[in-house]
Amino acid sequence: MMSTGLVVLFVIIALILGAVGGFFLARKYMEDYLKKNPPINEDMLRMMMMQMGQKPSEKKIRQMVQNMKAQAGKPDKK
Repeated sequence: MMSTGLVVLFVIIALILGAVGGFFLARKYMEDYLKKNPPINEDMLRMMMMQMGQKPSEKKIRQMVQNMKAQAGKPDKK
């Protein structure tokens, strides 16, 4: 029979491996999701403003994109 200490060690190792594996699987899933469904861009903003009855200028669109990037706290990767 295995000692209780050995069983506890195996349980702890299994939990750590599960947490690390789950992290990387979730990270991969989110990367794939964002590639398929990118966050809002300039064309989407332009279309939304036109649907609301506004005539968007390029300056206004760029300001809104800048504000959204500043709120997100990360620069664009282009």
